[in-house]
Amino acid sequence: MTERTSTNMLFANFNQDFTCISVGTRKGYSITNCDPFGRVYTMNDGAKGIVEMLFCTSLMALVGAADQPHSSPRKLQIVNTKRQSMICELLFPSSILAVKLNRKTLVIVLEVEIYIYDISNMRLLHVIETTPNPEAIVALSPSTDNSYLAYSTPVPSPTSLTQPNSGQQATTSAPAQTGDVVLFSTKTRTVVNVIQAHKSPISCLAINQTGTMLATASDKGTVIRVWSIPGAEKLYQFRRGTREAKIYSINFNAVSTLLAVSSAHDTVHIFKLGPQKGGGEKTQTPASPESASIDSRDSSNGAGLEGGYEAFVDKKKSNSVSIRRRSLHLTKNLTSSVGGYLPSAFTEVWEPSRDFAFLRLPTSGTRCVVALSGTMPQVMVLSSDGYFYSYSIDLENGGECSLLKQYSLLDSNDEATNE
Repeated sequence: MTERTSTNMLFANFNQDFTCISVGTRKGYSITNCDPFGRVYTMNDGAKGIVEMLFCTSLMALVGAADQPHSSPRKLQIVNTKRQSMICELLFPSSILAVKLNRKTLVIVLEVEIYIYDISNMRLLHVIETTPNPEAIVALSPSTDNSYLAYSTPVPSPTSLTQPNSGQQATTSAPAQTGDVVLFSTKTRTVVNVIQAHKSPISCLAINQTGTMLATASDKGTVIRVWSIPGAEKLYQFRRGTREAKIYSINFNAVSTLLAVSSAHDTVHIFKLGPQKGGGEKTQTPASPESASIDSRDSSNGAGLEGGYEAFVDKKKSNSVSIRRRSLHLTKNLTSSVGGYLPSAFTEVWEPSRDFAFLRLPTSGTRCVVALSGTMPQVMVLSSDGYFYSYSIDLENGGECSLLKQYSLLDSNDEATNE
């Protein structure tokens, strides 16, 4: 959470399993338990712009805040809160914009670089050079078995390079922002897929607990898509709304049956993830051949390609003719089989599904991070004005969620407001 209205809170986020909240302030940082809600640790040792936990362990990644005395946004500190000891300090060439962790990997996001470390010994494993990413739009899988890093790229994907009348312009002009997402394996340190997720630039990414699904949203914020990992098959497509809105956060619940999305319209939408292929639920939108990955066969076994994204693109361009022929063949077969039109019952299934449940925040104009409880049917929200909200979800009927509790993240003497 980077935008803020609270004068004291500089950062707030959930840990990887949504059981704790880490907060950075102008004085220091704190850790709060979600259920039961309560402060469990406080340290006033200087302003903190980023405070990330490693699940419920005592390992913390801390970054100083910009424009604050005795604080540097270029310095990363790894500390053990139980022993109150410093494990290591690292200084980077530019400001740290985001930090992501799982039990084996530490990811540091700068504006034009991503650093990947082995968290057990803090050894640098890999550096990814990216185009400017000032909003640090990345997602790291909480899973160590399926440890994937997703990040947006403005470079046109190989399939778009094969479209008629677009090839020469793409190579001679500066790359325009696209909605492509690079999927990178932190285990093999290779690019395993490139997903043509949206036509507009990516604004938000999220990976589920098992590292098997990726949710994406674009700058428009009207449609949310969910993809399989690493095969990049489109599993679901949801309609957040018809008006464009900035998406602030996306998160799956622990068992990947619900997806929560918060936006700049002061609303949170909850979508239901139905049975996978063949389940017959309307929440699942079939993927057209051209909207799936460039060629999912390259990543079906988890193997990647040495040389990063550029090598991945070069390899795909060499196969562009066969890709285009397959796409044209599939399109021709689909058109002839339906006789040039689709029955209404069939077109309904192809339409993006609406939300299952929703909530409206009690305050307006605040940025928020949303999560779903792993133990109860509840939505949890962190707002940039320093509050934690808990809402109940009716799992059978959906509809508007009810506000259960409200706490202050900044006051040590938090009092609950029950409604």
